[in-house]
Amino acid sequence: MKKLIFASAMLMAAFTATASVTVYYNVPAIHQEQEELYKEIKLSEVPKEVMDNIHKDYGDYKVVKAYKSDKGNYKLDMKTQDGIGLTASFTGEGKLIKIYS
Repeated sequence: MKKLIFASAMLMAAFTATASVTVYYNVPAIHQEQEELYKEIKLSEVPKEVMDNIHKDYGDYKVVKAYKSDKGNYKLDMKTQDGIGLTASFTGEGKLIKIYS
């Protein structure tokens, strides 16, 4: 009888020992980009590469306002003759970054 009680106590101890294992969950880190700050500039200050890219890809649009960020990117407000507006950002080399709705 002593052996039976001892064996059952050992089994209960073994089951509780495995239940106390710490589980770590793989939680993805949240990545949030800092929004760029743009300052309004003259249209003549926009690089030729950016303007060439706009005329090539957005020939119907005319640049109305230009902004430059502290990172060297450009945000341009454009409109068609019909008054349809579009805002897009470009790198200093003229590559499109994003079109804003």
